[in-house]
Amino acid sequence: MQPIQQVAIVGGTHGNEFSGIYLIRQYQRQPEFLQRQSFHAWTLFANPQAHSANKRYLDADLNRQFRREDLDNPALSNYEQSRAKVIDAVLGPKGNPKVDLVIDLHNTTSNMGPVLILTQAGDFYNQLAGYVKMKMPEAVISCDEDHLSAEEHKLLCTTGRYGVIVEVGPQPQSVLRQDVLEQMHSMTQHILDFADLYNRKQLPELPAEVEAYRYLHSITLPVNEQGERLGMVHSHVQDQDFKPIKPGDPIFKRFDGKELLYEGESEVYPSFINEAAYYDNNLAMSLNEKITLVVPPVAGD
Repeated sequence: MQPIQQVAIVGGTHGNEFSGIYLIRQYQRQPEFLQRQSFHAWTLFANPQAHSANKRYLDADLNRQFRREDLDNPALSNYEQSRAKVIDAVLGPKGNPKVDLVIDLHNTTSNMGPVLILTQAGDFYNQLAGYVKMKMPEAVISCDEDHLSAEEHKLLCTTGRYGVIVEVGPQPQSVLRQDVLEQMHSMTQHILDFADLYNRKQLPELPAEVEAYRYLHSITLPVNEQGERLGMVHSHVQDQDFKPIKPGDPIFKRFDGKELLYEGESEVYPSFINEAAYYDNNLAMSLNEKITLVVPPVAGD
């Protein structure tokens, strides 16, 4: 078992998601929240210029710039693409990283609650999910394209040997909510505790299985041929993140009053419902399947 020696906690990947920014500032003022017996943890402010402009990003979404082939492409040189190369040099290089665990902090405007997003499959991630779920029962475990190799992933947290996202909502852009900030802090502390116990082979007995949701695909709002929106997310779906949608359930309400029904063949579970940041692409929500993660026994069991 290769221990976790370096942990980076990243805030402000999106400049208008304030909880992560204010949380890393708190950790900088109170470094005792970062200190653990078996590793060194530190913070990184990913996109300060976007935060200064009170925008998600200046030129391109920073959290979509971390495919290995993109990091190696000198022609990709706008602000966020250049910033990604700097971050990769600090945390990575991706594929041979200096950092063992990257925890990337995010907010969503959707009613998702505290969500631990796993970007890869494997025993470490499943044990982490089991630990977080045991310590924080209200947490949701989400698997985001965990079939991809790290090199193929575009997300910042995949620069590390391990990488996870802490995603908490609902929170409007460019504001703070006490409950959301506290949930983000709690989940981050549980992840740090897990890594320390994992290193010292002192993990408690974990649940044998954990319920999780695996991303399938995203769906868009109804639009006409000119790309103008014809409707909105149905009120039956709004704020019902991770609640089941069955074939034939209403999913959109057109402005002319017509209901559009879900035409899939099986039950799905939506997330990022009506996420404000995705309106530029007319994305309405992500659809997920419910899965079970098998948690391997801890060392010594």
